[in-house]
Amino acid sequence: MTFSIIQGDITNMRVDAIVNAANTELAMGSGVCGAIFRAAGSHQMTHACSKLAPINIGEAVITPGFKLDAKYVIHAVGPIYDNWDKKTSERLLKEAYINSMILAKDYGLESIAFPLISSGIYGYPKKEAFEVATNAIKNFIDENELEIYLVLLDKNSLVLGEMLSTNIQNYLKDYSDVLDIHDNQLNRIEVDFGIEDILQEMDNPFNMTLFKLIDSKKMSDVEVYKRANIDRKHFSKIRSSSNYIPSKKTILALAIALELNLEETKNLLEKAGFALTRNQKFDIIVEYFIINEIYDIYEINQVLFKYDQPILGSN
Repeated sequence: MTFSIIQGDITNMRVDAIVNAANTELAMGSGVCGAIFRAAGSHQMTHACSKLAPINIGEAVITPGFKLDAKYVIHAVGPIYDNWDKKTSERLLKEAYINSMILAKDYGLESIAFPLISSGIYGYPKKEAFEVATNAIKNFIDENELEIYLVLLDKNSLVLGEMLSTNIQNYLKDYSDVLDIHDNQLNRIEVDFGIEDILQEMDNPFNMTLFKLIDSKKMSDVEVYKRANIDRKHFSKIRSSSNYIPSKKTILALAIALELNLEETKNLLEKAGFALTRNQKFDIIVEYFIINEIYDIYEINQVLFKYDQPILGSN
C-alpha cells in the first residue's frame, strides 16, 4: 500500500495497469485518452474497446495494455463538469476512481496509475478534481493493498489551498538565505557522532527504538505503515532486520505516522545517523508540518511534490 504523486507521461508507467480517462463509447479521444490509444496500438485498442462499449459515467472496464509497458488499461469514465450539479459531479468522479481500483483488485493487480480524470476537456476544476482523486484513493488504500500512482502532466495540476500555500512560502522565506545546492543531499547529511556515541548506539538497533515508539503510542504495525505510506514488505524488512537502516524520507514518514513532535523526530533521525537541517527545502517543509502538528502524510506530500521535493514513504 503506497500512494505517490508524480509528474510524467502515464503511457510510460511500468505498472500492472494504467487508467484511461475514457468517454462512454470507449472511443479514441484527444489528450491522455488519445496518447494511451496510440501508445498501446490504436487499432488493437479500438477493437478491444468496441466489444465493451458503451459504459456509463463512473463505470470502469479493462482491456489488455497491448504495446504499453502496463499489462492492462482500465478505462474509466468521469463526468463532464458542466453537465451536472457539483454534488453529482463529485459522486460520479469518485465512482470512476473507486470502480477502477475495485477492478484492479478483482484482477489481482498490485499497482495502478491514474491520470487526473475529467480535469482536461471535461472541465473539472483541477483543485477539486485533485481533492476527489486523493480522497477516493486514500479511503480505498486504508482497507486494501494496492500501489497507486497519480500521474500529473505538470505541477500546475496541483493547486494548494491559499492559506497553506502562503504559510509554506513564508516559512521557507525565513530560511531563504541558507537554501542552496544542499536540496538534493537528503541521504548524505549525517550526524557527527563521536566513537562513544557510535558504540552506545550499536547496543540499540534502529528498529528496536522504532518499535518501542510504536508500542508506546499503542499503535498496530498495520496502522503505522499505512499512515506512513510505506508498503507492507518494506515495513516487514525494517522490523525483521536489525542491521537495516531506512532512508531519511522513510524515517520521517514513520515520524509523521507516529505523530512525533520535533524533538522526538530529531532523536529518531539521529538513531539512524541523519539530521534535520535548515539548508534543505525538504527538511524545512517537513519541519513546518511537524511544528504545526499536521500529520496527514498525503497533505505533506502534496506540498513536497509542488516544491520539487521527494515525497514521504512510498518505495
